[in-house]
Amino acid sequence: MTESSAIARTPRGLSRETRRVAREQAQAVKLPFIRRQLPTIDLLSSEAVEIIEANAETILEEIGIEFRRDPESLRLWREAGADIKGERVRIPRGMARHLLKTAPREFTVHARNPLRSVRIGGNATVFSPVGGPPFVTDLDRGRRYGTLEDLHNFIKLAHMAPAIHFSGGSTVEPMDIPAGKRHLDVQYAFFRYSDQGCEATPETPGHAADAVRMAELLFGEAYVDQHAVVLGNINSNSPLTFDGRMLGALRVFAAHNQGTIVVPAVLAGAMGPVTAAGCMSEILAETLAGMALTQLVRPGAPVIMGSFVGAISMRTGAPTFGTPEATQMIFATAQLARRLGIPCRSGGSLCSAKTADAQAAYESAHTLLPTLLAGVNLVTHAAGWLEGGLVAGYEKFVMDADQLAMMQSLAAGMDLTERGQALDAIREVGPGGHFLGCAHTQANFESAFYQSTIADYSSYEQWSSEGSLSAEQRANRVWKKMLAEYQDPGIDPAHDEAMLHFIQTRRAQLSDSIEEE
Repeated sequence: MTESSAIARTPRGLSRETRRVAREQAQAVKLPFIRRQLPTIDLLSSEAVEIIEANAETILEEIGIEFRRDPESLRLWREAGADIKGERVRIPRGMARHLLKTAPREFTVHARNPLRSVRIGGNATVFSPVGGPPFVTDLDRGRRYGTLEDLHNFIKLAHMAPAIHFSGGSTVEPMDIPAGKRHLDVQYAFFRYSDQGCEATPETPGHAADAVRMAELLFGEAYVDQHAVVLGNINSNSPLTFDGRMLGALRVFAAHNQGTIVVPAVLAGAMGPVTAAGCMSEILAETLAGMALTQLVRPGAPVIMGSFVGAISMRTGAPTFGTPEATQMIFATAQLARRLGIPCRSGGSLCSAKTADAQAAYESAHTLLPTLLAGVNLVTHAAGWLEGGLVAGYEKFVMDADQLAMMQSLAAGMDLTERGQALDAIREVGPGGHFLGCAHTQANFESAFYQSTIADYSSYEQWSSEGSLSAEQRANRVWKKMLAEYQDPGIDPAHDEAMLHFIQTRRAQLSDSIEEE
């Protein structure tokens, strides 16, 4: 909503400006992670789920998964009783599921501000922003490579946004920092500029070890060994392959009792079959293999079943998002994870749009709402995603963050308290009256409805007189205002000094290019 726009009629005694200020202050309050009061939707029948589970077990047993360039993972599987031929691991039917019995059904990711710790699993839903794009865009400067300054900005925006509960991973890649040393600056930025929880850098086992070491300097080594303080996002190299870098990072996170997200990045028609059921069998097989490996490394280590789902255009080969098939796979991922007793990561605000336009809106909506209704626990890429993940958009970020707050309101369910039932209001007004001036409305109007920070609810005449701004133009004003109002959460000077000293030491040891570590 623009700063001066307002509904045509306001309760008596309050000016539009007073109401606007009160609303903005209310929206600035940081919300806790979601405890969904809505029932989850199981899209698949019991028979359909059993078919996918049986097919995944067949893939593991007969076709197998390749664990490339990682002898330690092969050794662990061999000792567990899997059939190893070269780098191909065939896992006996039921073995992976049995190993996952030691994994926790729920766990907490502890933030340095305990009020911002999040619970992963059960009826919890945690929103986290876009991660990994090399480009950024905004209305002022257009599309360009991301910088360290951009990364800092997005971390601050996530820190400020009411319904973003977790800072995420590398919200944008700082391309002005050498790739081999970039992870140090990224991890420090997340620990320094927000007191929310965050992901850790997983590109190589060395990078993962550096992230864990920085976490130990911040939280204490003994504390980290017993508490998850970061999550590591591990992607399989679909179809049916894990590479040595990711496997090494997985083993680092699991060994240190940090949360590991195992995520096949499957686009139907490219890295998976063109059918949703075929893709889900592949996704389940890959996640079972990766998650079970964490339990071979350290039984009880927290792990999350993930999926990144979409398809490709059969005309251009480009990724597509927000399609009915992807929606089916989001629901299926959450349903399969619940049957395993493992937390789930999927969905987001995904789109193929190049700008924050109508395509971006409807594709993101067709991804985000199913994500909530499916009961996904960790929602990454929930704000800022553009161009199939190549771009982090400033305007898109705050437009998505507005929708996340709306989803949080929806997830709370209908208010059936005495206030929510509002019988006193109905008695006061009676037949033929109106509710604008009644006591119940006067007492509750400020918090009665979700008030968008982006949408314009004014008349055409007022909207026109104020510049005829589009939603994207209004979002441009919002993110600038948020950055201007950012308040540094501060950090213990001794912890800060220890991390900076470690970074200086490691930067001198590393080359500019990413090495196999």
